[in-house]
Amino acid sequence: MATEEELPKVKLYWLNDSRAQNTLWLLEELRIPYTVQTFRRASNRLAPPELAEVHPLGKAPVLEITPLASSTADLAGTTSAPEPIRLAESGYITQYLVDHFGHRSPGLVPPRWRPGQEGRVGGETVAFSRFQYLLHYIEGSFFPVIVQFLLFNVLKSSNVPFLIRPLTSSVANQIFSIVILPNAKKHLAMLEHFLKTAPSVAPGNAAPFLCGPSLTAADILISFALITAEAEGAWDAMGRWPGGSARAAHPVLFDYVDRLQREPGYLKVVDKVKEIEGTE
Repeated sequence: MATEEELPKVKLYWLNDSRAQNTLWLLEELRIPYTVQTFRRASNRLAPPELAEVHPLGKAPVLEITPLASSTADLAGTTSAPEPIRLAESGYITQYLVDHFGHRSPGLVPPRWRPGQEGRVGGETVAFSRFQYLLHYIEGSFFPVIVQFLLFNVLKSSNVPFLIRPLTSSVANQIFSIVILPNAKKHLAMLEHFLKTAPSVAPGNAAPFLCGPSLTAADILISFALITAEAEGAWDAMGRWPGGSARAAHPVLFDYVDRLQREPGYLKVVDKVKEIEGTE
């Protein structure tokens, strides 16, 4: 009878309406027990100053992992009280978790090597190379497009005095048209292409997920951005799309977004978020 794996203590520092939701989903998929310490945004939607005591930038998510005492033993076998490790940035958190705990749910990371190419430069599978790229791309390139939209969209909101709102709205629309919308179109087109060309999928068919037929940690990492952007109507608010909407222009991608929201793990996390934030 196999013994249960001993796991380190894990604490998730949670900020409402943040990408902490992605980390929560990944922890659930990896079956890693965790505790949550919650922080709430101020009325100005910024993170509270107390979060800066957790990490200098005062942002979330932050994941704290306290190693097992046995893992901190020196060569003489002497153990010391383990120091907690604090991880920030969603991509880094995801990478760290799958590196150390991916064996608990092997499908979350595609196989790394092609047969006979183990350890060789260029020997990685297409799925693994894409997976690694996505872990950096999502936070480094994709999510900033959504953040830019949200920032400039404030210029069109009721937060701007009524008399000058036409002027600020015009400025925002120009920025959307010249910068943000063309960039967004490139990103959505690339993601749709990934779904159409994912490994281990028959030619002419779209893959269920970005790296192939199975859900990976990269799908979990991008879920909050895609689901939130659609729920907020962000893509269509940026400007005109072929076919009249972003969904019409990229049906394969938005089928994927719908599919993410039907994933059992995602549905479980939605309930967890309500529990954490005390909402219904």
